[in-house]
Amino acid sequence: MTGAERRRLRPAPSARRPRGRANREGSIFPYRNGYAAYVWVITPGGERTRKWVYGKTREAVHEKWVKLQAKAEAAPVPTSVPTLAEYLTRWLDETVAPNLEPATYAYYEGMVRLYIRPALGAKRIDRIQTRDVQSWLNKLATVCQCCAQGKDAARPERKQRCCAIGACCQDYPGRRTVQAARNVLRAALTHARTSDELVTRNVASYAKVPSPPKRRRRGSVWSVEEASRFLATARDDNDPLYAAYVLILVNGLRRGEVLGLTWSSADLDGGEIEIGWQLQRIRGVLIHKKRVKTEDSDADDTVPMPDICSAALKLRRDQQDAARERAGDHWQASDLVFTTRWGTPIEPRNFNRSFGARCAKADVPRIRVHDTRHTCASLLAALDVHPRVAMRILRHAQISMTMEVYTEVPDAITRAALKKLGDSLGGGSPETPSSRTDAHGSGPAPDEAGDGQ
Repeated sequence: MTGAERRRLRPAPSARRPRGRANREGSIFPYRNGYAAYVWVITPGGERTRKWVYGKTREAVHEKWVKLQAKAEAAPVPTSVPTLAEYLTRWLDETVAPNLEPATYAYYEGMVRLYIRPALGAKRIDRIQTRDVQSWLNKLATVCQCCAQGKDAARPERKQRCCAIGACCQDYPGRRTVQAARNVLRAALTHARTSDELVTRNVASYAKVPSPPKRRRRGSVWSVEEASRFLATARDDNDPLYAAYVLILVNGLRRGEVLGLTWSSADLDGGEIEIGWQLQRIRGVLIHKKRVKTEDSDADDTVPMPDICSAALKLRRDQQDAARERAGDHWQASDLVFTTRWGTPIEPRNFNRSFGARCAKADVPRIRVHDTRHTCASLLAALDVHPRVAMRILRHAQISMTMEVYTEVPDAITRAALKKLGDSLGGGSPETPSSRTDAHGSGPAPDEAGDGQ
């Protein structure tokens, strides 16, 4: 066959097979039921490797390839993307644990384990959309967490009392809990965007925290009469934790704050207490540490104590001296106010058990230790503590916050019982010097002068 004949047999240009790639286009080729292509990229770890894209048509793959090429020229590109659950585990272990307080790690880990991972953990981190986060937040506020987390089902059958037996306790998370879960997710995605470059935007920043209707936990607040009866039974039984109960009810201390209290931070004669230490068991370790406070709140660390608190602490000092003598050489010296009979710190969970047993003995509703803070303002009102002093004790930023809860006016019998309880401790009148008015009963508290600045 001559050359002319061969040229005549060639297909026309329009019938030729299209080129597999254009200049600087990379390799685009048929793959399974579509097309595939790759771009050489630098990973966040500094390794040069291929990043692949796939699509049904050549045009779709070409569009993905162009975007990937531009992204590879601008910044490192990860070649594999983890699920949110995988990334959160790595973030907690490699970023949060080495750089933040153990208590902060425990708090973040709890939010991840209880709220974020069950709902969003299976999704790939770069495929989570704002609508996914918003849907999760909206649903979280309406789901009983006792049911969702199987709290009641995990109890022995004889102790099951709500969700496991069909009587839902309606343990809905409040707005602060929902907001905290959103904030933890936002912090993790911020690190994924800025440090690991796994996502291009933080979708949690665009989600809004819903405002669920205010729900009060059933039986979460004591009346003044119930709180007074609780303290009276502890005092009558010479309970070594009586002073701790007074502090959490009258001064609003949290469990970790009262168990971490030291004698050097309590001025019994001056009627002031510095709330600067905490005792917590975190990740299996009992930690006694200074509270982390901002500069704006450092001034609130020292708060006044009503006389009943000072008297209770003096009683506690006598109890501890007696326990030290009985223990002899086995006593482990420390500056802690509340210790075991051997001088060792009190386990937080053991404190919860003692508190529950005392509730049963006093015949008052069983509440959480933290819920006693809700009763604090009512007790302060019953003890005739001035609202300005109560504001400092409750550590409120504004007096209006105090007045919202400083409203319960107990009857004369309850007031007399509280005064008798304070007098029995040698504390005299339960009214603090800073809460007294002038001789005519109409002037402001002495330390209120100049408050109008």
